[in-house]
Amino acid sequence: MYHLLKGLHEHLTRKDEYSVVIIGLDNAGKTTMLEKIKTLYNVTPGMPPDKIGPTVGQNIGKISLPSTTLHFFDLGGQRDIRSIWPKYYDECHAVVFVLDACDQARLSETWEVFDKVLNSPRLLNLPLLLLANKQDNSNSLSVAEIRESFEAWQRAHPPSPEAGPSSSPSEGHERSSSLNGVTGKWDDGGAKDERMASLDVMGVSALEG
Repeated sequence: MYHLLKGLHEHLTRKDEYSVVIIGLDNAGKTTMLEKIKTLYNVTPGMPPDKIGPTVGQNIGKISLPSTTLHFFDLGGQRDIRSIWPKYYDECHAVVFVLDACDQARLSETWEVFDKVLNSPRLLNLPLLLLANKQDNSNSLSVAEIRESFEAWQRAHPPSPEAGPSSSPSEGHERSSSLNGVTGKWDDGGAKDERMASLDVMGVSALEG
């Protein structure tokens, strides 16, 4: 009877658990964002901004909501660390890409990296949120300007006919897109265009919440 009641209790009180990967270039404010989320939703506050340094590898955070537990994986954004990002794609349920809306000098690099994320076959069916961080700064680009900037970058960097999805066969997964024998272009079934049309872009400030 004890085991029956224990099992019933666990079933009734069980929470759905989801994993969210936070990525973006270094200095975009990813860790500050995660620590602010922890402060807002957890009893124990997150680390204060003045104690946060560059992420080498990953930071992990968890918040518990009434019916859901969210696990966050904040991954380092330095160029030599970005290769670890795809290792987390298979196990995650959503992706948050954070960009520094004040650093216009690195926007081209940001879009190059974001475009690879956008083209990853592993993520085509997952929710993807683009966060334009540091909106508390008067020099930051607005959400509309961020969208316009990426669209302009895309027009200036059209995919080549030979270019396939950004993931490589060495990742060990089959491509979700295929080469169209008529046009000679990669056919993803319109998944990327659909994702772009529905892409959520949000302006935030990791410092102010």
